[in-house]
Amino acid sequence: LGITDLDPLEHQLLFERFLNPERVSMPDFDVDFCMEGRDRVIAYVAERYGRERVSQIITYGTMAAKAVVRDVARVLGHPFGFADRIAKLIPNELDITLESALQKEPELARLNREDEEVRALLELAMKLEGLTRNAGKHAGGVVIAPSVLTDFTPLYTENVGEGVVTQFDKDDVEASGLVKFDFLGLRTLTIIDRAEKIVNSLPERQGNPLSISKVPMDDPATFNLLKRGDTTAVFQLESRGMKDLIRRLKPDNFEDIVALVALFRPGPLQSGMVDDFIARKHGTSTASKKSDDYYLHPMLEKVLEPTYGVILYQEQVMQIAQVLSGYTLGGADLLRRAMGKKKPEEMAKQRSVFVEGAVARGVDAERAGWIFDLIEKFAGYGFNKSHSAAYAVLTYQTAWLKTHYPAAFMAAVMSADIADTDKVAGLLYECRKKMGLTILPPDINASRWEFTVAGPGTIRYGLGAVRGVGEQAVECMVQERERNGPYASLPDLCRRVDLSRLNRRVLEALIKAGAMDVLGPNRASLMAQLEDAMQGGEQATRAQAAGQEDLFGGGGVAVEVPVREVPEWPSRQRFAYERETLGRFFSGHPIEQYEKDLPRLGAASIGDLMAEPPPSAGVGQRWNGGRQVIVAGLIDEVRRRNGRTSFVLDDDSGRIEVTLFDEQATQYQSLLVRDTLVLVEGNLRFDDFSNAWRVAGKRIALLDSLREQQARRLVLSWPEHVNGKAESFLDRLQQVLDSSRPGPCEVLVRYRSPRARCTLSLGADWSIRPTAALIDELETLVGREGLQLFYEPAGLHGGTPAH
Repeated sequence: LGITDLDPLEHQLLFERFLNPERVSMPDFDVDFCMEGRDRVIAYVAERYGRERVSQIITYGTMAAKAVVRDVARVLGHPFGFADRIAKLIPNELDITLESALQKEPELARLNREDEEVRALLELAMKLEGLTRNAGKHAGGVVIAPSVLTDFTPLYTENVGEGVVTQFDKDDVEASGLVKFDFLGLRTLTIIDRAEKIVNSLPERQGNPLSISKVPMDDPATFNLLKRGDTTAVFQLESRGMKDLIRRLKPDNFEDIVALVALFRPGPLQSGMVDDFIARKHGTSTASKKSDDYYLHPMLEKVLEPTYGVILYQEQVMQIAQVLSGYTLGGADLLRRAMGKKKPEEMAKQRSVFVEGAVARGVDAERAGWIFDLIEKFAGYGFNKSHSAAYAVLTYQTAWLKTHYPAAFMAAVMSADIADTDKVAGLLYECRKKMGLTILPPDINASRWEFTVAGPGTIRYGLGAVRGVGEQAVECMVQERERNGPYASLPDLCRRVDLSRLNRRVLEALIKAGAMDVLGPNRASLMAQLEDAMQGGEQATRAQAAGQEDLFGGGGVAVEVPVREVPEWPSRQRFAYERETLGRFFSGHPIEQYEKDLPRLGAASIGDLMAEPPPSAGVGQRWNGGRQVIVAGLIDEVRRRNGRTSFVLDDDSGRIEVTLFDEQATQYQSLLVRDTLVLVEGNLRFDDFSNAWRVAGKRIALLDSLREQQARRLVLSWPEHVNGKAESFLDRLQQVLDSSRPGPCEVLVRYRSPRARCTLSLGADWSIRPTAALIDELETLVGREGLQLFYEPAGLHGGTPAH
């Protein structure tokens, strides 16, 4: 019928699991649609069955732990920072309560004891916690009534004209006799659809379009990708725990992917079922296929063969009852439900029926009882295979696209998450460092709203991923560019677009992100020119609206104002603006300013460390304290979970997790801030769970502080562009150096010209402290290549530790 891409007969999916004559309750209707098509489906249903019979379902939001703290703090008049600090101490756990948070987070408990304001806030918040806060709309719930809705449920509307929802929530709707349909917008379907369209627009697919539903389901390259655990952005397989399970299981057929989803749940993971399944798959289990126990009974071989003799799915419980004891599939579904509810009297009755049916088919009564006890135990862990198999199709399709069309697939993935700048930043790291894709920067003359493929293995950054830039603004720019060609300059852009849709905030964000680099000499110059460019654009718009022309009838020919070039921003400022607008650094990395210094400090490349092969089991760093290393980089993520602190260190060659014991976490707490550049000394160990190296940190120092303490000589190269303006350059240099005197670092100026060359020491009176602010100022004067620092031979242990 084409209702689904999956053949239920081939995969032993039972219709009776969904609906059968013996079932009393209504079935669940969960249908996933592309995010962009879901609203069309709801509109169609309303049109087809009548708007007075179709409605979405209300949800009642309650005051959860973090929300109630913020709400109460606001009412009490506390500043935002105070409320935010308390709320962030509450662990990120589902359904956590304030009482539980006080037990789990020592810092929150300490503040509750010692700070009267915090204690008063929490006491009030605990009284309000759990109360209904607001009404909302269920993410996917839709009801279709046999007559008008008001025959069954009262209705509610938040704002006139926005449509109605039921006042009954999903449980009460079903209790009133209505059937609930879940029409869900699944992001993965949108990604697959977009990727397919991108692939079919490529030159090599012209005349031979890709149909994702027809790709081979046994592609070796796709399974190799899965076995390696390279599953970032692959549907359902993205988490660290799932990647670990994949590497252990090494799936090599579609049934293994179906099993992955069912296995990665608390029940199977904690019961030992996962270890047993993996051992049986790889032939390392003590159970032998030749023994009668492997499939519980020879009659059950066909039922349990796809899962290597392990009862994994609810459908298998039903099939065992049917094959072994003669149950109808409807009766077997009732048995499955009874096992889930664990009512003793019902189970005793079902056990009797099961054993009698098995004996009638020639099965020994004792073995039949043993099998019943076994399936009763596993019924609690059983997963709906129909759900697992349907989602496994999407898992395989996304893995296939990532394998064969990585650029198209990742462009579609990042476009689907375009509003989440931080998530896009993480995906960019995957593209550049792990997949070897080239990411071109955002460009006002080449980018669209979404990420696009710009050539083999190349993705062009989407303007929609620039923080602060809306879709209407991008649409305005792209339409004008397609009508009248690329923009020649910033004033040209401001004259040609509607500045009411492209305001100053949007233009500043585009400049900071580097999207306007093609329009000027550097970003600082573009920002300096912005005011005049916008005034010129507004003036041109007013003149056009008034129908004015120039004196000689030139109508619309504008005089181009020359760009006033100013020195580019210091790299630190440029990177900060990129982080602000793009979520990560694009034109470089803050660690670059220390590249020449890191070898002297003994710092290893994180990329080199992460590329080292893991030690063999029982050997070396996997099991003991590890080897001592020094690494340097930028703190990208700080995680505090269950009293344990860790952070991700990024040096542009790779990323590594650094873990800290409580003593170090407390000692260096002030340094554990995102975007801080640090040097870390610790022990390198291999972590089996994440299948990666990590560092157990012992000592941490700020790179800025190390430079300030240990630099002994600063050499400045005389820039060529100041020849003829030497006096003003020297005045400016004097002002900049004067602000950092005195200090331990000697300053020298290296002069080079066709007629003379020399190196001049400024003397002890002009020795300075090489602070971060001073280095930034000097960089604007002489450029990054124009300054060089020399250090005394000291490392992390030299002098006073930098805090």
